[in-house]
Amino acid sequence: MKLAVVGGGSTYTPELIDGFARLRDELPLTEIALVDPDVARLELVAGISRRMLAREGHPATVTATSSVSEGVAGAQAVLFQLRVGGQAAREVDETLPLRCGCVGQETTGAGGLAKALRTVPVVLELAEQVRRHAPEAWIVDFTNPVGIVTRALLDAGHRAIGLCNVAIGFQRRFAGYLGVAPERVSLGHVGLNHLTWERSIMVDGADVLPALLARHGQEIADDLRLPVELVRRLGVVPSYYLRYFYAHDLVVEEQRASPSRAAEVAAMESELLRLYADPAVDTKPELLERRGGAFYSEAAVALVASLLGDRRDAQVVNVRNGGTLPFLPDEAVIEVPATIGAAGAVPLPMPAVEPLYAGLIAAVSAYESLALEAALRGGEDRVRNALLAHPLVGQEAVADELTRLLLEANRAHLPWVVS
Repeated sequence: MKLAVVGGGSTYTPELIDGFARLRDELPLTEIALVDPDVARLELVAGISRRMLAREGHPATVTATSSVSEGVAGAQAVLFQLRVGGQAAREVDETLPLRCGCVGQETTGAGGLAKALRTVPVVLELAEQVRRHAPEAWIVDFTNPVGIVTRALLDAGHRAIGLCNVAIGFQRRFAGYLGVAPERVSLGHVGLNHLTWERSIMVDGADVLPALLARHGQEIADDLRLPVELVRRLGVVPSYYLRYFYAHDLVVEEQRASPSRAAEVAAMESELLRLYADPAVDTKPELLERRGGAFYSEAAVALVASLLGDRRDAQVVNVRNGGTLPFLPDEAVIEVPATIGAAGAVPLPMPAVEPLYAGLIAAVSAYESLALEAALRGGEDRVRNALLAHPLVGQEAVADELTRLLLEANRAHLPWVVS
C-alpha cells in the first residue's frame, strides 16, 4: 500500500512517521512517498523518517521527490500538509491584522483569509495531479484553513476529506481526566473547522460531560484560557479557537505584547531540522510535541485505514453538510462525527444546535463561502466582502484597510493583484 505526503518536507512529517510505525497493523504501508519542492529540507526529513522506520522494524520504504506526479503515482491515499509562503507568510498573517485592531491568527479572521487566498489555487493544482496519476486515491487534507480547502476540493470533484487534530486532542485529554481508554470516549463535536464545541462526552453510552465540568472545569478552562464561569455556564467545551471570539480584545492586547507564534515555530523548525540532520537521531524528537499537530498521526492512520478498509466506524472529519445542520447550505463543509468507509464520510445524525452556537456557525460559514469565491476568482471587492462578513472583522473601514494591507503583503502569491 502506497501513501504519499504532499508537503513531506514539513517538520510535522516525523509525527506522521511515528504513527505509521506504531500503528503498522492498522495501516500496512509498503511505501511512503514524501513530496516537497524544497529538496534540501526534504532529504533531512526523509532521512530521519527512514531511520525511525528501521528502528521499529517497519518494512515500508521512504521515497523522496520534488515531482508531484512521481510521488503520487499509484498511491491509494495522498495527504496534503503544505504551507504556501512558509513561516514568513505566516508571520504576516499573524501580525498584519493587529495593525487594524483585529486578531492575528493563521487560520481564522484576516490571517486565515490571506492563507486561503494563497493556498486554494495551489491545492487545486496539486489535486489535479492526483486525479491524473492516482485517480482512485483519497485526498486527506490537513492543510489550513481545512474547511475552506476541503470545500474547494469537493467542489472540484475530488475524492477528499478534511482532517483536524482538535477532536482527537480533546478525546485524549478527556480520557485522561476520566481514567479510561480513549476508544471508549466519543464526542458530540459540532461546528466548522476551528470553530467547534463538544456538547456531549459519551462513555459506554452515558454522557459524562456535566460530571467532567463539575470535577475538572477549572483545568479545562485553564487549558482553553477562558474563564471557568463561562465554560460552566455554557455547559459545553469550546475549542481553544473560540477564545479569539469570546475574548477578542484581550487576545489582541496579548498578541501585540508578545512575539508571534510564527516566530516561535520558525525557531523550533530550525532546531528540528538540525536534529533531523543528525544520523544518530532515529526517534521523534521531544521538541516536536511543542511544534503542534498532537495526535495528527493517529487521526490520519485511523481515517486512511477506514477509507481503504471500509471499516465504517465513526470519526470526526470535515465533510459536506448535506442537511446535517439545516441552517447551513447543503454544500457547506462542516466538522462533525461521521461514518467512514470506502464510499467516504457520511455525517451522523446531529441534535439541533442551540442558537448561541448556530448563529456563529452560520456567520463563519457564510464568510467561508465568500473567502472561497475570492480565492478562486480573485478581486479586491471579493476580498473586502469576505472580511466584512467575518465576525472577527465586520466593520467597513477595517475591512477596507485590511484588504489593502493584505493584498499588498501577498502580492507575490496572488497573480491577479494589480499595482
